[in-house]
Amino acid sequence: MNGVLVIKVVIVDDEALVRTGLQRILSTEGDIDVVALTTGVGAVEAVTEHGADAVLLDIRMPDVDGLTVLRRIRELPVPPAVCMLTTFDTDDHLTSALQAGAAGFLLKDTDPEHLAPMVRFIASGGIALSPRPGNTVIDGHLALHGRLPAGVPRPQLTEREHEVLGLLAEGLTNTDIAGRTYLGLGTVKEHVSAILAKLRATNRVQAALAAERSGLLANQVAEPGPERATGRRGDART
Repeated sequence: MNGVLVIKVVIVDDEALVRTGLQRILSTEGDIDVVALTTGVGAVEAVTEHGADAVLLDIRMPDVDGLTVLRRIRELPVPPAVCMLTTFDTDDHLTSALQAGAAGFLLKDTDPEHLAPMVRFIASGGIALSPRPGNTVIDGHLALHGRLPAGVPRPQLTEREHEVLGLLAEGLTNTDIAGRTYLGLGTVKEHVSAILAKLRATNRVQAALAAERSGLLANQVAEPGPERATGRRGDART
């Protein structure tokens, strides 16, 4: 497609109307290709067959629940970014999905014009949280786990790692962080890997939540808006 990097998307939902509705919205974008529409039963097969870059996954389905599908997708050798679809901003599965590796959440009543930018954003390695479920997840996570007790040492991060962590928590991709800090992309990736290891996190969302829980961030976790989407996927898996 004239050199344009196309994002391959799989949409997983038990309602055909939702699947086709999302497909129609995304089909107008030249750099997004919806390669499969499926229910939870065929989700992993579709992701594997088409080599999906991003998945929009309903969190509640009657055949196979979204959390089970998410965990199976995350077990793939090169898992795509997964954004959970939810109807209710108070869904009690949101925190569990983040802990299982979801790249974010999208309310099904989100303005259609925000859908494509959020798909680009998660495919590029960003954290995409619709404002209402984003607040629910962060508040619920902190209420459940609390901050580290007094006397328990916090992870020791370097000054540069603190800076990178703050930008990561804002939802910036590695490419965006490199531009903000004037570091090379490879150096940013090394810092992100070190941060994940020190925080014992498996992905960027978990790192941001762990940092907030341990007091490493001063309320820096934010819901990234569509304006932060870059449409670039060169560092999407770090």
